[in-house]
Amino acid sequence: MLFILGIASPVLSIIIGILILLFPELLSYLVAIYLILTGILGLVVRNLMFW
Repeated sequence: MLFILGIASPVLSIIIGILILLFPELLSYLVAIYLILTGILGLVVRNLMFW
Protein backbone atom coordinates (compact mmCIF):
# COMPACT_ATOMS: atom_id res chain seq x y z
CA MET A 1 0.00 0.00 0.00
CA LEU A 2 2.76 2.47 0.90
CA PHE A 3 4.59 1.58 -2.31
CA ILE A 4 1.52 2.46 -4.38
CA LEU A 5 1.12 5.80 -2.61
CA GLY A 6 4.84 6.51 -3.02
CA ILE A 7 4.55 5.92 -6.77
CA ALA A 8 1.41 8.06 -7.10
CA SER A 9 3.10 11.44 -6.56
CA PRO A 10 5.69 11.17 -9.36
CA VAL A 11 3.11 9.72 -11.76
CA LEU A 12 0.73 12.53 -10.85
CA SER A 13 3.51 15.05 -11.54
CA ILE A 14 4.16 13.60 -14.99
CA ILE A 15 0.46 13.57 -15.91
CA ILE A 16 -0.08 17.14 -14.76
CA GLY A 17 3.11 18.28 -16.51
CA ILE A 18 1.87 16.82 -19.79
CA LEU A 19 -1.55 18.43 -19.31
CA ILE A 20 0.12 21.81 -18.69
CA LEU A 21 2.07 21.44 -21.92
CA LEU A 22 -1.09 20.56 -23.84
CA PHE A 23 -3.41 23.09 -22.15
CA PRO A 24 -1.36 26.01 -20.73
CA GLU A 25 -4.54 28.00 -20.01
CA LEU A 26 -5.37 25.44 -17.28
CA LEU A 27 -2.09 26.02 -15.44
CA SER A 28 -3.51 27.52 -12.25
CA TYR A 29 -6.23 24.86 -11.96
CA LEU A 30 -3.79 22.00 -12.55
CA VAL A 31 -1.29 23.36 -10.04
CA ALA A 32 -4.04 23.73 -7.45
CA ILE A 33 -5.27 20.18 -8.07
CA TYR A 34 -1.70 18.86 -7.87
CA LEU A 35 -1.06 20.60 -4.56
CA ILE A 36 -4.32 19.34 -3.07
CA LEU A 37 -3.74 15.75 -4.21
CA THR A 38 -0.12 15.78 -3.05
CA GLY A 39 -1.23 17.05 0.35
CA ILE A 40 -3.89 14.37 0.64
CA LEU A 41 -1.42 11.65 -0.38
CA GLY A 42 1.08 12.96 2.18
CA LEU A 43 -1.49 12.82 4.94
CA VAL A 44 -2.61 9.33 3.96
CA VAL A 45 0.96 8.00 3.90
CA ARG A 46 1.73 9.68 7.21
CA ASN A 47 -1.37 8.20 8.86
CA LEU A 48 -0.67 4.72 7.48
CA MET A 49 2.89 4.81 8.85
CA PHE A 50 1.62 5.38 12.40
CA TRP A 51 -0.94 2.54 12.41
